[in-house]
Amino acid sequence: MTTLLPDLAVRVEEFDRTDELWALPPSPRGVVCWLRGGAGLIGWGEAARIEVAGPDRFDRAAAAWRAFVERLDGDAAHAVAFASFSFDERGRSVLVVPRVLVRCTGGRARTTTIGAAPAEVFVPVARPAAVRWHDGRLPAPRWRAAVAEAVRRMRSGELDKVVLARDLVAEADEPLDPRFLIEELTSRHPQCWTFAVDDLVGATPEMLLRREGDRMTSRVLAGSSWTGHDLLTSRQHLDEHHYAVASLVSATAPHCTEVRTSGPSELHLRNISHLATDVVARTTTGLFELARAVHPTAAVGGTPRDAALRLIAELEGLDRGGYAGPVGWVDAAGDGELGIALRCARLTGRRARLFAGCGLIADSDPDAEVRESEAKFAAVRDAIEGR
Repeated sequence: MTTLLPDLAVRVEEFDRTDELWALPPSPRGVVCWLRGGAGLIGWGEAARIEVAGPDRFDRAAAAWRAFVERLDGDAAHAVAFASFSFDERGRSVLVVPRVLVRCTGGRARTTTIGAAPAEVFVPVARPAAVRWHDGRLPAPRWRAAVAEAVRRMRSGELDKVVLARDLVAEADEPLDPRFLIEELTSRHPQCWTFAVDDLVGATPEMLLRREGDRMTSRVLAGSSWTGHDLLTSRQHLDEHHYAVASLVSATAPHCTEVRTSGPSELHLRNISHLATDVVARTTTGLFELARAVHPTAAVGGTPRDAALRLIAELEGLDRGGYAGPVGWVDAAGDGELGIALRCARLTGRRARLFAGCGLIADSDPDAEVRESEAKFAAVRDAIEGR
């Protein structure tokens, strides 16, 4: 399904940057962003909305985006679509083209407007009040039991790795303002990419794919510690990381040349550390087509892929929606960035549904995985509470 504005004229203006990016949208409605280190993209309003589903969702999204760009009147080169792809084929994937897009690099900013600028009444950014927390589908004891069963199945040789997720629900007295979360996440997690697309807001440390011309880059994260443990000496974490890197390299091989890896190294974030490996390659394949090839990697699904996905469906029973799916942006040339939607929440009015997942192998300890999931919830939980 595609909805479009009748007026698709494109206007571009440049100006000196004066505001924090998160403060630019006049209201909470329709905010989209991709921000890191004080730079990036933020927009509001909808010039187009493209919804796709099914196993061919990446190809359909790519075709719909190309068709939209061809219909633009004016400097189409500056148009950008924000994308949130579902984890599995049953979910809804969304591309949003904002009516107003602000792109900041350094001290300069560029505004791209499609159609007439939306007439918005300024609504001050609202801080959540009186937030209450509830268990998600699987409370910690039941999720621990699911982890223990997954470990048993891996020890029996059924598969090598699986990623199980759980959820946590927040409820506030008033509708949650995505701009507040964007502000908190960008300031707390400057090494991550803060994103907002449709109803999903988060800050991911993991770059699934970046495409710039014929250059593809990726950062694979797998193997985590919140206790200061030396990940580079842990056989368990190194094995988990190896599966994730091998998964991405194998999936991109038919589409890339000159593939090089660098790592693993330790990436230290606010409340957790990860093993990280950077992957660089040459490609002529489009961003969404690359995403189709690699998703889901072992970093969010498992290995072997099909066995892991079956076990996730059996033990997790969670509608992940866009969680752990590709999220980011694409431009008119087909370049862009897609992270993995981690450390995120789905906002629906007064409720936020948080997600956290843990990579499991045969040596995983269920109690430790519960603690790791709590550490991963903390990124968004603390942001919602503003603490």
